[in-house]
Amino acid sequence: MNRELSGARRFWQTVASVAIIVYTVVPLLWILNMSLKSTADRADGKFWAHSPTLENYRLIFTGGAKNLFLPALRNSILVAVIATLVAVILATFCAYAIARLDFPGKRMILGTALTVSFFPVISLVTPLFDLWRRIHLFDTIPGLILPYLVLTLPLAIWTLSAFFQQIPWEMEQAAQVDGATSWEAFRKVIVPLAAPGVFTTAIIAFFTAWNDFVFAMSLTSDQARTVPAALAFFTGASQFESPTGAICAAGVVVTIPVVLLVLLFQRQIVSGLTSGAVKG
Repeated sequence: MNRELSGARRFWQTVASVAIIVYTVVPLLWILNMSLKSTADRADGKFWAHSPTLENYRLIFTGGAKNLFLPALRNSILVAVIATLVAVILATFCAYAIARLDFPGKRMILGTALTVSFFPVISLVTPLFDLWRRIHLFDTIPGLILPYLVLTLPLAIWTLSAFFQQIPWEMEQAAQVDGATSWEAFRKVIVPLAAPGVFTTAIIAFFTAWNDFVFAMSLTSDQARTVPAALAFFTGASQFESPTGAICAAGVVVTIPVVLLVLLFQRQIVSGLTSGAVKG
């Protein structure tokens, strides 16, 4: 009986997994095929590109759309990397203090961080837009990094605090008994043990900053515009032509870093997610 239940459970788990994979992969394949279709073949109603062409990729890298796409791609990389580094460094120290020290208001800090991470982003746009124009941060790289910290820092603090709480503090005390200072014990003992959690948090923070559209669209106009916002300004060769091919090509290009990060570091990501969830 147990074997039958186990077999039925595995069957339905397999069916659910295949359905999720298809639901995820089909839109990506559609975007890839649209990016490989010429303007004439785009409306043929067929899923696969029968005569693949790199016309759309040439358009965004060397053609008329390069002045819009390439600066936006550079801005996306710069903003996402800096926002991730700042968020992870600050969250590491904050989460360590929350997990290690016992002080009044600790739970309130964690609760506030969790609440802020779920706060509607669109509600912050109007006051930030007005403030950024007044203090000359509108359409600047720092003007995007600071709002991205609002998105990434609370989530990073909440995630890392769970990892630090799983680390046995006797190891830090043993290092101090051997002559290490508090900073050396933190740097040489605690941080290496928390490396999977730190790495996973960095990946999540990077994805959050890389994919943001609301802040990038509302707080920039030209100089600091990132790729998600720049895609909204793509135009066709004429007012009667839709820039679908160029948008799909740009979408494929900005998806490649995300896919590569997941494929290259999937073991670290899984290790980080599971180590923070298992106590012992």
